[in-house]
Amino acid sequence: QVQLVESGGGLVQAGESLKLSCAASGSILRLNTMAWYRQAPGKQRELVAAITRYGNINYADSIKGRFTISRDNAKNSIYLQMNSLKPEDTAVYYCNALAVVTTTVGQFEYAAWGQGTPVTVSS
Repeated sequence: QVQLVESGGGLVQAGESLKLSCAASGSILRLNTMAWYRQAPGKQRELVAAITRYGNINYADSIKGRFTISRDNAKNSIYLQMNSLKPEDTAVYYCNALAVVTTTVGQFEYAAWGQGTPVTVSS
């Protein structure tokens, strides 16, 4: 079982910054791609940014140049530095990880999700 715990959300004004953190724990053999998703009220969950174990990064067009994803493999953690926040960035932000775990019948990969951390940007 893998647990993901996010932190760092909050209420800020437009133009300000926040940094989100996500730490994974549990019976982890390896964490492959990790990502941040967000879900605004009344909208579908969308990918914000993803980072592979080797540091390859993919960003959503809407946040390019403002958000930066990073990763610390030694700490099983990822981060999302969010600058120049806009009201449209308001959402619950979720951490996702493709985790490889070992069981009695072998190894397998599954997608783990955190509980989410809310970010509210006021205008």
